[in-house]
Amino acid sequence: MRDLTQVGCEDLKPIQGTPLLLEVDTGAVRVTDWAEQNRGEVERLLQANGALLIRGLRFLGSQQFGTTLSTLFGEELIQYTYRSTPRTELRGSVYTATEYHPDQVIPQHNENSYSNRWAMRIGFLCTMPASQGGATPICDSRKVLSDIPDDVRERFERDGVMYVRNYSDIDIPWTEVFQTGDRSEVEAFCAANDLQWEWLDEQRLRTRQVNQATAVHPLSGDTVWFNQAHLFHVTNLEPELRTSLLSVMDESELPRNTYYGDGEPIDPATLDRVRGVYERHQIAFEWQRNDLLLLDNMLYSHGRGTFAGNRQVLVGMARPHDAAAA
Repeated sequence: MRDLTQVGCEDLKPIQGTPLLLEVDTGAVRVTDWAEQNRGEVERLLQANGALLIRGLRFLGSQQFGTTLSTLFGEELIQYTYRSTPRTELRGSVYTATEYHPDQVIPQHNENSYSNRWAMRIGFLCTMPASQGGATPICDSRKVLSDIPDDVRERFERDGVMYVRNYSDIDIPWTEVFQTGDRSEVEAFCAANDLQWEWLDEQRLRTRQVNQATAVHPLSGDTVWFNQAHLFHVTNLEPELRTSLLSVMDESELPRNTYYGDGEPIDPATLDRVRGVYERHQIAFEWQRNDLLLLDNMLYSHGRGTFAGNRQVLVGMARPHDAAAA
C-alpha cells in the first residue's frame, strides 16, 4: 500500500491539466481502515488541490461509504436540509445524487450556495457508471471568479442575489424541501436562516432570500464565485417548458427565479456570460466504479452531464459553515 505521507501535488495525475487523480492500492486493507490510516494525508492533499479523485478503493455499500467519508472529513456527515433538488436518503446522511431525468444537464454549482449556510466538504462515490455519459464535471471557483467580466462581478458583489421560490408539485413541495409537514417548523427554520416567507394559501409557500454572489474561503482566504443565480433563473429552464409555464402563471409564481439583491431583474445575457465562464473552465472525467471524488465545496463547483443507462452516484456532506462567520 502506498504511503500517502510521501505523496505531493506533483504526484497527482492530471485530468485536462488539473492535478486531480490519486491512484491507490489498498491490498487486503478494508476501505474504512485505509481511511483511518490516511485521513490526515488525504486532507492535506485536498486542501492543496481543492479537489481529489481517489481511484482504487473498494466499497461494499452506502453505509461503508458514509463511514469512510465521515472518517476522511473528520466529523459526522450532515443532513441535506433546505433542499433544492429531489434525492433519496439512504443511511447515515448518505444520499443519492440529484434524481433528475438522464436527458437533463445539471449546471455547475457549489452545493447550497443559494443559502447562507453550506457544507465545506462534499464527497461523491460512483457505485455504477452510466453506459454512456453521466460525468460529474467540476470547476475551480477561483478561476471562474477571475474570468467573470468586471462589470458583472461588480454588480453582483454590490447587490448580491435574491432567490425567490414558490413550492409546489411543479418543482418540489415545501414538505420535501424542509423535510416536515409542520408549518410552524418551516417558519422557525425560515426565521433562523433569514428567509422571508409568505403562505399564499394552506399549501402554497413563497420564500425570498438575499445571499452572497462571492465569498471568502475561511481557511485559504481565496475569494470565489459562489452563487446559483444562473441555475435558479428562469432562463435555466428549457425554452419550451419556460414558455409553457409563463403562459399559465405570472413570473412571480414560477417555482424558482433569481434577481439582483435589490429586486431588479437580471439580464439573461449577463447570465449567459456567466455560463460561458463555467463552460471554459469545466473539467470532466469518465467515472469508474468505486471512484471517490472529494471536493472543497467552496473551491470547486460540480454539475452533471446527460447519460444513458443505470447511473448510480452517492453523495455525502460535512463541515457546515455559516456565512455570518466569515
